[in-house]
Amino acid sequence: MATIVETVQSSELSRNSLSVFKSAEAHPVVVTRRDGENLVLMSEREASSQTQLLELAAQLIAVTTDTDGPLHDRMAERFPWMYALDPVARAQCAQELVDAARASFATKQLHLVMQELTAWRETATAIAAGLGSEPVDWVNLEFAVTRPE
Repeated sequence: MATIVETVQSSELSRNSLSVFKSAEAHPVVVTRRDGENLVLMSEREASSQTQLLELAAQLIAVTTDTDGPLHDRMAERFPWMYALDPVARAQCAQELVDAARASFATKQLHLVMQELTAWRETATAIAAGLGSEPVDWVNLEFAVTRPE
């Protein structure tokens, strides 16, 4: 979510719409008007990011303000994939998601919390699929062949 905001007059939007639209693809643009309230022009991606961030904020506020049980159990009710994690990992996941969400809210950068959420969800999915339960057969580097230069 972009935080840079440019301001243009509505007359500039009329005269040079291509330039204003290019700016709005990169960051929100405030369009000032003499005859009404200012408007904000932004990409659909930007608007969607803001909506996603607000939806996630609502879920996390609901989870963190509920006092019935540990945080990781309350979060697993909202994010059922967390049940694939063991209790220690579930607690770590819950705390890391809250920390990433706080950073996202403070900086208006949705990707911080979404990366954390995706990484934990993919980890839970891999565990649920049985990955990680087999011992890993590591390659013995002593016998590895090096590439010619």
